[in-house]
Amino acid sequence: MRVAFYAPMKSPNHPVPSGDRLMARLLIRALELAGHEVEVVSEFRTHVSAPEAAAGLEPAISAELERLRLKWKSGPRPELWFCYHPYYKSPDPFGPAISAEFAIPYVTAEASYAAKRDRTGWAARQKLVGGAIMQAAVNISFTERDQAGLEAAFPAARLARLKPFIDATLFETASPRPDPRRLMTVAMMRTGDKMGSYAMLAKALRLIEERPWTLAVIGDGPMREEVQALFAGFAGRIEWLGERNAAEIAELLGRGGIYVWPGCGEAYGLAYLEAQAAGLPVVAQKTAGVPAVVETGVTGLLTPEGDITAYAEAVAVLLDNRERRDAMGQAARRFVLGERSLAMAARVLDGILRDKAGTGVT
Repeated sequence: MRVAFYAPMKSPNHPVPSGDRLMARLLIRALELAGHEVEVVSEFRTHVSAPEAAAGLEPAISAELERLRLKWKSGPRPELWFCYHPYYKSPDPFGPAISAEFAIPYVTAEASYAAKRDRTGWAARQKLVGGAIMQAAVNISFTERDQAGLEAAFPAARLARLKPFIDATLFETASPRPDPRRLMTVAMMRTGDKMGSYAMLAKALRLIEERPWTLAVIGDGPMREEVQALFAGFAGRIEWLGERNAAEIAELLGRGGIYVWPGCGEAYGLAYLEAQAAGLPVVAQKTAGVPAVVETGVTGLLTPEGDITAYAEAVAVLLDNRERRDAMGQAARRFVLGERSLAMAARVLDGILRDKAGTGVT
């Protein structure tokens, strides 16, 4: 099947790494592994930070829509439109129209809808998202939380579930050499929830400063100096590793002991799955979509949202109990390699498309 893939928030070809870009690339690879031919059909970003900025995009949106129409009037048409992550700041203005015009199924993955945004100036863009959700042959959610939100807003919408996954190839043949006292974090350094998680982690580590731990931080970004300032005073205990490629991250995680990232506002967090694939138990908050990627009490410990003391105590539990840390790390590795691999996701995703968006699927 020829699949037209579109990510309105950030193209999978965007130069700046992020969880969104990684998930888009993983979905493409899963579709291809299932035997489909995938084309990223547009690089157009509809994302705006304020509702008043949306009007300025309209002329360019109209031009891009016309370009797509002309392309497929004279050439091979897609047999399905797959939109990744439409939400109020970045709706899909192309897929619903193209799908209706060419009579092909429309599919969304990780669509979200928040009625409260209608009261803050986003009603027009929310309407686009809602219309796309209702038009979709299927809306694929990655977490129970997201699926419940769609069910509440659109009871008649067609829904399916695909659990978050990673390409675990780099981890499958690795031989972890864990240092049980080495804490690991992989995260961009930017404002918002990422900065909130760094701040919470720094406060928690001060509560267990007397224990023999070190922290290795993989990541970079515009808030690097502010992040480093949060950890001032931990002389010689913090290793700033900067931005690394996927192979380097896999190797570095394999030398860690515990993955620590509070996960403030985390949609789910693919880095949690990567850490577990490397054999690290996770300590995070039980918040947002994090429970979709960590089996609490089995592959990691999830603490109440905003409770810094509880978070610090959970890290201390694994630092103090090598046997428990090792058991959780082994369970974490089995969990990801056995249940959250790219191959597993490809089979599930293909099944969803065949079952829910069967037109054109052979």
